Amino acid sequence: MSKKKIKVYSTPICPFCITLKEFLKKRGFEFEDINVIENEKAKEEMITKSGQTGVPVFEADGEMIVGFDRKKICKILNIKD
Repeated sequence: MSKKKIKVYSTPICPFCITLKEFLKKRGFEFEDINVIENEKAKEEMITKSGQTGVPVFEADGEMIVGFDRKKICKILNIKD
């Protein structure tokens, strides 16, 4: 299993955020779930890093993906899906 440090910037009402987190959980990945509605500092950090205000934003060891791009996430995490 990958030992990459994974962060998911999300909101609790975003369907793509929920799908991304379930995708990671089902494959046994641990990740930091950051609710950008409750955490203004994290929201600003996400916007600075990604250049985007939309969620989800997936980050693994500095590599950023905006949205739930299954193909790119599988490549970064070396998942054969």
